[in-house]
Amino acid sequence: MALLQWQKGKVIRIENETANTRRYWIEVAGTSSFDFKAGQFVTLDLPIHEKPNKRIRSYSIASWPDGSNVFELLIVLAQGGLGTTYLFNEVKVGSELTFRGAQGVFTLPDKLDKDLFFICTGTGIAPFRSMIHHIYLQHIPFKNIQLIFGCRKKEDLLYYNEMKELDQKMPGFHYHPTLSREHWEGHYGYVHPVYENLCRERPDALFFLCGWRHMIDEAKKRIAAMGYDKKTIHEELYG
Repeated sequence: MALLQWQKGKVIRIENETANTRRYWIEVAGTSSFDFKAGQFVTLDLPIHEKPNKRIRSYSIASWPDGSNVFELLIVLAQGGLGTTYLFNEVKVGSELTFRGAQGVFTLPDKLDKDLFFICTGTGIAPFRSMIHHIYLQHIPFKNIQLIFGCRKKEDLLYYNEMKELDQKMPGFHYHPTLSREHWEGHYGYVHPVYENLCRERPDALFFLCGWRHMIDEAKKRIAAMGYDKKTIHEELYG
């Protein structure tokens, strides 16, 4: 498949989501509509190295297809990371970014006739936010969606109020935030016992995993141990 052409986008809005995570809204130049599928990503070409292959960074689109020419990225500041350090320190409202996309196959199946388990950590929630809003706004029929989101502390929860609101107004969607370093009113620990408990009755399911490698590797082992075929597992690796 031929690579997509590089495009220009202008940053039109920046907001802090947590102490180390920001939301960037990017307006695509030269078009009134930026087409993508919920779950896809874009690749940025950042001026951080003389070698082209060391300048590119890919991020899932956190917004959903709405017919506009604006999309949102959710980016966490990585300690010592050249790309995110540049984005946090140098990119302002009005800055121009070079990007390619959207691309990727971490997308929804044509029919949502099985329970969907969206299992994520950190900014891995971004593609699932896109998918859930797309399903809700387009009135796409589905059975159940279980969003299991893990982070360390409550202050690290991304889109927390938004997901809680969707849980209330979207029948069949269930939000399960879990904290590994702080006891609170919700789940405490890692994400794995949460989906294992939900799968006790072995529902017909598809599993979508997005986050760091150690979480994904562990989840794949546990899902297989529950008796699910590896073909039911889809993954998007970060880092």
